[in-house]
Amino acid sequence: MPHYRRAVVSGIFAFLIAASGAPSSRASNAEQGKRLALTYCARCHAIDKVSPSPLKIAPPFRTLHERYPVGMLEESLAEGIVTGHPTMPEFRFDGDQIGDFIAFLKTLE
Repeated sequence: MPHYRRAVVSGIFAFLIAASGAPSSRASNAEQGKRLALTYCARCHAIDKVSPSPLKIAPPFRTLHERYPVGMLEESLAEGIVTGHPTMPEFRFDGDQIGDFIAFLKTLE
């Protein structure tokens, strides 16, 4: 029985070291988020703090925080944003891209 306990304790200890030693995700990067916005969004949305959106029905990103809590967009970005108008394509970001994109949007608030 003592060997069994020692093995369990050793296993738990090893798990705790592994879990605490590695970060769960990298830090979000607003500059990378801006690059994503330029690549995927800028043909319709204004991505800076002053320009109008090229497509009138597409809100400028600087006003998104007035319409939605920006952090709440994470789930939509992961599942695929679908809007009520046909001109916006459906797209999905991966986890790192979502963090970067949200970090960029927060710089516009």
